[in-house]
Amino acid sequence: MTEASPVRPGGGTTDLDAAGLDVAALVREEDVVALARDLVRAAGENPGGTEEATVNVLEQACRERGLEVRTTPVAEGRSNLVATLRPPLSDTSGTSGTSLPSAKTAAPGLLFLGHSDVVPAGPGWRREPFGGELADGRIHGRGATDMKGGLAAVVAAMSAVREAGAAARAGTLAGPVTLACTVDEEDLGLGIRHLVADTTGAGLAGAYLGCVVAEPTDLGLVVGCRGDSYLEIEVTGVPAHSGRPADGRNAIDAASRLLALVRDDHDRLAAHADPLLGPATWNVGRIAGGRGTSTVAADAHLWIDRRLLPEEDPHAIAEDLRRRIDAAGITGDGIGVEVTVTMEMPGFRTPEDHEFVRAVRAAASAVGMDAPVGGWTAACDGGFVARDLGIPTVVAGPGGLNDQAHQVDESVGVAELVAAARWYAALAWRLVGPATSTPAGTAGTAAT
Repeated sequence: MTEASPVRPGGGTTDLDAAGLDVAALVREEDVVALARDLVRAAGENPGGTEEATVNVLEQACRERGLEVRTTPVAEGRSNLVATLRPPLSDTSGTSGTSLPSAKTAAPGLLFLGHSDVVPAGPGWRREPFGGELADGRIHGRGATDMKGGLAAVVAAMSAVREAGAAARAGTLAGPVTLACTVDEEDLGLGIRHLVADTTGAGLAGAYLGCVVAEPTDLGLVVGCRGDSYLEIEVTGVPAHSGRPADGRNAIDAASRLLALVRDDHDRLAAHADPLLGPATWNVGRIAGGRGTSTVAADAHLWIDRRLLPEEDPHAIAEDLRRRIDAAGITGDGIGVEVTVTMEMPGFRTPEDHEFVRAVRAAASAVGMDAPVGGWTAACDGGFVARDLGIPTVVAGPGGLNDQAHQVDESVGVAELVAAARWYAALAWRLVGPATSTPAGTAGTAAT
């Protein structure tokens, strides 16, 4: 390894402990593959709220591997899952190793983040979309890449760290290794909002040195993501007979003028792209309006996606759009416009020279991976972890975002799954492996 590694809690800079243990080598391909296939078969299409079977499979797999598991209902039949590999505590307060440690009794840990839902399969598949078929070195099915494969890799990594810790007999983990798996990531983000609102109730264990979102990045290291927001715009007018359109006020005509403002702002943003994340963008996804061809339209409804740079506030964007609509003379004389933010998902940016980013890169190097650093135009739950919990966050996982996620005939390579699991295991061992001291640096806390 040529790159200097950040010092882990025990002061070491290698993945081999005093007994010569190589934690990454404890990741077993057959275990990763079997769990990934089981998770794909559990489906979990969303919208639809059908994650329960996936959560059940994941819970059983975690318990079989000796992890502590807590599930927290978010809505009926929809539960977040938090699985933790936890160090025994050395305080004298009577807290046992099976209880939740506070930020004062455990050293900072490592957090992995994923989601249990998948987008609907849709038509046109050459294989059964929820069959989990293994063929040509790939696991096929909806969610194989986004992100059942990433979940399987994390669980396999946590199992390897547990096995290595038992074999080392050189102390206990310095801090917890935790997987948080949320529902509803593919729609409204109910799961992650519930998680960050009550981390203690969800089962998160105090402070964390960093968070790895195991979404598909082709095994690259993403240090920044755009956010996302949904805006709904209701335009109201005055109905009239189409033979006398001047008697009414046409909401669809007003909506078309409004959309011209949106297009102009999209072009303006394109000229000021962020070097890492690209530009903020507008996209009109749906429009509906009117009651009949022979009637002046009294209403129009628009559904708009506005991608956000990390520093942007969707509510401020909505207010600015309202002002521009009024200034353009679109409202008044019977035309009304209401703009509502119906969903927001924050972006994030972690400096490339941050200690946690350097640790993730060093772990990749230790297992023979390059892991190029870049940004993501997509959004993910990691933005909530970075913004609301103050935990340094990156995205790194198996599979391709652009060529596999949400695509017909989605699949993920077995070699990618194994590589990701070994990367995760090496990172966890470096950061919280058997140790007696706490590392320098800033850790975000999940204790709220």
